[in-house]
Amino acid sequence: MRKARVKVINSKGLHARAAAKLAKIASDYKSIVRVGRTKMVDGKSILSLMMLAAIKGTVLKIETEGIDEDIAIEAIINLVKSGFDEVN
Repeated sequence: MRKARVKVINSKGLHARAAAKLAKIASDYKSIVRVGRTKMVDGKSILSLMMLAAIKGTVLKIETEGIDEDIAIEAIINLVKSGFDEVN
């Protein structure tokens, strides 16, 4: 299992479009992906990710477990660090 923490830096936080991007990337991998703050949710579920209500500055915990956990967690970290590829 891999674990990491990453700060949400985009101005709109983990809104619908950002959650969809995260879920899409997580779904590209076979590993289990969990994302959360105090409660961990399925990183492949847009609705679960939106329920986190992660605003700008929120530190998200990311956990991956499975055959491709290393590349899965790196891809998710890079997405969040890039501000979900949004122009702020």
